[in-house]
Amino acid sequence: MRLAFAALLYLFITHLNAQVWDPDLGDGTYRNPIIHADYSDPDVVRVGDDFYLTSSSFNCSPALPILHSKDLVNWEIINYAFTHQLPADFFDKPQHGNGVWAPAFRYHDGWFYIFYGDPDFGIYMIKTQNPAEEWTPPHLVQAAKGWIDPCPFWDEDGKAYLVHAFAGSRAGIKSIVVLHEMAPDASKLLDDGVLVFDGHKAHTTIEGTKMHKRNGYYYILAPAGGVPTGWQTVLRSKNVWGPYEDKIVLHQGDSDVNGPHQGAWVELANGDDWFIHFQEKQPYGRIVHLQPARWENDWLLIGKDSNHDGIGEPVASWKKPNTEANSASKAPQTSDEFNTPLLGLQWQWHANPEPTWAFPSSMGFLRMNPVVQKETTNLWETPNLLLQKMPAETFTATTKFTFHHHFDSEKTGLIVMGRDYAYLALVQQDSQLFLQQTECIKAENGQPERIIKSIPIDQNEIFLQVKVTEGGKCLFNYSLNGKTFMPIGEAFMAREGKWIGAKVGLFSIRDEHENNGGYADFDWFRITP
Repeated sequence: MRLAFAALLYLFITHLNAQVWDPDLGDGTYRNPIIHADYSDPDVVRVGDDFYLTSSSFNCSPALPILHSKDLVNWEIINYAFTHQLPADFFDKPQHGNGVWAPAFRYHDGWFYIFYGDPDFGIYMIKTQNPAEEWTPPHLVQAAKGWIDPCPFWDEDGKAYLVHAFAGSRAGIKSIVVLHEMAPDASKLLDDGVLVFDGHKAHTTIEGTKMHKRNGYYYILAPAGGVPTGWQTVLRSKNVWGPYEDKIVLHQGDSDVNGPHQGAWVELANGDDWFIHFQEKQPYGRIVHLQPARWENDWLLIGKDSNHDGIGEPVASWKKPNTEANSASKAPQTSDEFNTPLLGLQWQWHANPEPTWAFPSSMGFLRMNPVVQKETTNLWETPNLLLQKMPAETFTATTKFTFHHHFDSEKTGLIVMGRDYAYLALVQQDSQLFLQQTECIKAENGQPERIIKSIPIDQNEIFLQVKVTEGGKCLFNYSLNGKTFMPIGEAFMAREGKWIGAKVGLFSIRDEHENNGGYADFDWFRITP
C-alpha cells in the first residue's frame, strides 16, 4: 500500500524545479522529443480522456514507471507498478540490462494490464483498476528463457491471445513473431505457439510486438532492424494466425532521427491517430517522440513522407493532438526538496532496495546511510545508487548536504552513472575529510576508479554540482556557501548504461561495517537549465 500512497500523495507535492525540456511550444504545437529522457520501449493506453504510459525499467527499482497525460505531449510520473523485482534473491544485486523488458499496456473489461518479458525468467502480467494505485504482484504467465516483448489481445469472440518475440542472447533464435492462445483471464498460455511471421529476410531483429484489430484486420506493430537504426513495421492479416502481410511505415529517411520505432498506436476519442516511439540518443538513452498517423487502405501510416519514398519520416514539430484538455506544461519530475516523508517518483535504485539505505523524512532532509561495499573494485555492482534519468540534453544538477562522517572510508556524493561513471564526493581518510572527483572508465569490465582531484575540506556542509552540456560532457563544481561555485577536476563524458541511458543521482558507501556509522543528510537535489 505504501507505493500507492506515495503516488497519490505525490500529486499534491509542489516541485520547485525549472523545466529543462519543454515540448509544448505554447501556440498549439509541440516539438519532439516529447520526453527528452530514457523511457525505453514506451507503450500507451487511452481510457476516456486520460493517457497512461509505461516503459522498460530493466534492473532499476521501483519498476515499470506509470506516466499520465491529458494531451500526449505533457507527461508526469504518477506511480510505479511494483517496488521489488522477482525473484528477489536475483534482483537484490544489480542485474544490468536484465529485468523488465518492453512492456505492453492494455485496458480490458475494467482492468489495466501490463505484460512484460523478463528474458531470463519468462512472461509476467500485472493489473489494476486504477494505474495511480496499487497493482497486483507480478504473475508468471509463462516460464521461459528468451521470450520477450509480449502483448495480449482480446478478440470480440471472447478468445484471448498473446504475441511475442525472442531474444537471441537467451533463446538462441530471433527475428520471428509467435502467437499463442491465452486464457481469457490472462493467467496462462493455452498452447506452445504458432509462428506467424518470419523476419529473417526483410525485417531482421523484429520484436516489440503490439497487437490490434481494426476493420476486420488483425495488426501486429513491430520494430525491426535493431535499436540504433531500425524502422517500424506493420503486419496485417484477416486471420489471427496469418499469413501476415508486411509494410514499413516509419524510418529515418532524410530526418535526423535515427531508428524511429517501437511504441504505441493511440486513437483519440475523436478518431485521430498518433504514434509514440523512441529514438536512441546516447548517452541520454531512448528518448520519446510523438508522430501524427493516419489510415490509408487499411495500413497505419506514421509521420510525414517528406522525401516521397512511400515511407513516413519523423516530424520535428506538429500541431498538438486535438483533445479536450487544455493542459499546463508538464514534464516528468526531476528536483526533490526532500521535505516530505516520501521520495520523489523520479528516483530509482540500481537493484531491489533495502529500507536502511535511505530514510525520507518530514524534517527537511533525506538521510542516506553508507552501505558496505562487498568485494567490488568499483560502483558497477553497487546496488544503493539513488538515480534518475537525464531530463534534457543540457542541464545542471546541484545538491546540498551535510556529511556526518564517523569512520575512515565513509563516502557520499553526486554521481553520473553509466558504463563509465564519475562522481564528486566527500570522503573521510586518516580522520580527515576530503573532496574528491573520481572517474571509472569501463566500469562493467571491472576497471578500477581513478581519483582525478582530491582536496582537504574543513566543513561537512557542502554544495555539489554537475553541469551537463551537449553530448553529455560533464563539468563538476562545488561550493562552500551555495553562492560561489568553483570547478574541480576534469571534464567527463557521460556514457550510457546497459540498455539504459546515463543517470544522475546520489550515493553513500563505506568499506567496512562499523557500530554507529556515519550518515549524510541531503537537504535538496535540484535540476535547473
